[in-house]
Amino acid sequence: MAYQEKETPEEKRERLRFEEQKRNPGGNFSDGVNRKYGGGLADLGWKGVLGLLILLIGGYIGYRLYVLGYFPW
Repeated sequence: MAYQEKETPEEKRERLRFEEQKRNPGGNFSDGVNRKYGGGLADLGWKGVLGLLILLIGGYIGYRLYVLGYFPW
């Protein structure tokens, strides 16, 4: 019990996650399958999120320029 009082929040999250995996292995498998198909922004990291944001902003600017007639094709 004395160790749990000194553990950091990250260690506590890891310990709780491990205990949950031991109690519910089927749920852990389901989470893994769902993560594979769904993914998330956290999986990209900060560089991936920044790249996606730049791509979206660039696409929006290109779309607006096309709508305003700056690109005649």
